[in-house]
Amino acid sequence: MRFPITIGLILVLSALGLTYEIAAGRILAPFFGTSLLTWTAVIATILAGFSLGSALGGLVAERESRAAVRSVRKALVATAILMALSPVVLGVIYSWGARETGGMLLAVILAFFPASVLVSFPSPLLAKLAIEARPGREGSSLGLVLAAGSLGAILGAILAGFVALPLIGSVATFAGCGAVALLCVPLIRSGHPDTGASDEQTPPEPASGASKVSMGVAALAVGAGFASGSVCQYESGISCIDAVRQNGVVYLYSDRIQQAAERTSPKAGKTGAAQKVVLPYAQWIWARLDRDLGPAPSVLFIGGGGYSLPTQLLQTRPAARAVAVEIDPLITHVVRQHLPEAAEMIRETGFDANADIPLNAESTGRLGIFHADGRVFLNETDRRFDAVVMDAFSSGSVPAHLATLETYERLRNIVDGPVYVNLIDTPDGPLVRGVHAILKGLYPHLQTIQGPISVRGRVNVLLAASQAPLAPLKALPDRYQMVQVTSGRAFTDDRGWVGHR
Repeated sequence: MRFPITIGLILVLSALGLTYEIAAGRILAPFFGTSLLTWTAVIATILAGFSLGSALGGLVAERESRAAVRSVRKALVATAILMALSPVVLGVIYSWGARETGGMLLAVILAFFPASVLVSFPSPLLAKLAIEARPGREGSSLGLVLAAGSLGAILGAILAGFVALPLIGSVATFAGCGAVALLCVPLIRSGHPDTGASDEQTPPEPASGASKVSMGVAALAVGAGFASGSVCQYESGISCIDAVRQNGVVYLYSDRIQQAAERTSPKAGKTGAAQKVVLPYAQWIWARLDRDLGPAPSVLFIGGGGYSLPTQLLQTRPAARAVAVEIDPLITHVVRQHLPEAAEMIRETGFDANADIPLNAESTGRLGIFHADGRVFLNETDRRFDAVVMDAFSSGSVPAHLATLETYERLRNIVDGPVYVNLIDTPDGPLVRGVHAILKGLYPHLQTIQGPISVRGRVNVLLAASQAPLAPLKALPDRYQMVQVTSGRAFTDDRGWVGHR
């Protein structure tokens, strides 16, 4: 093989491996969420696959040239099939009942480990061919081999995070990885085993019937991957979103976790301001906002979600203003497409704070929408607010950097009034104890309520913290109750929340 082709293949396969790794972490979210634990499992599993593949590939590289090439070609064909079908394998394992940390680890190993082994299988042979292609320049050849591997990894990470996943989604990204692996197969060639003749002197071996069949199967798997569509209705590099209409209510799901809901039919529930907010946790936060704030408050919402609470605030208080910080513009787009009441409020009052322009020519500009990470916004803003609602989620958990002492100390500096927090955890779980410890250390008055326990053993836990006493509410949402929280360690940026186990 020519040296540039060998180096190019090393670069491409390295990029392919990293693209696959990042896509694996993304597609895992709708099934098992996104946390430090899920990413640790994905990275460790795929790196283990890379290591085993390199070791096995090294043994094959010592074989006779044509035999080694045949093995590498077969590995690439199998790589194409396994990569393209990875989402299917993950879905099947989940449907069989894989849950929690143990199920997640099993799913990651079965769905992603085999392809990780095979994608790194050709590297030792390619490295050997690259070094042999330039006799007397072994040192520089080895350096270029290592550089190509590192550069490919960088390109793969950039391609996955900035191009493939945001533009075509995770399922199509897996199919694309399979297609690239398949295109590499005909480029793997060898000289004659006895004479050492070069590729220019020796024609490649004709493909056998079995080889043609395997290539055809791989092509079908790749095509099926492209044709199967996304795992959800809308997908970005951050969110996997579904909008479901049921019994006069539109429910918004992100990574299969219910995030928001809005009634679209008057018959779906009682009328009136208190009944327009559908989800019980949001009803309680709204009741507190309505009880605690004056007629013209300025409220910060970290996490836009379905924009239900900002909509309710601006509808009932004509002089109020709100800022919603939502990391994913796709969330806002889906809300404007599927939640009519929130969409109308965004149209009438929305202001694109990133571009400093109204979302509509007639907009009053009362609702500033920042598409940014909540922590970044807090670090950079010079605005002041009368209250804040912390309702940001990544899958079913609060992002770790938004559940730290430093975050809430910053909030205390820019928010003059109460802080309202929505969490999902086990009853009296580590996340609840950590955030409760933070708020207890910063505010003299603190209330905590808890909702019903789900089939997964998780609950909504809501906290309200304030410098002034919090007046009691007339009632709590159905099946919610006041709870006491065990003392815990306050999370910090250095030692923070790691996700659900």
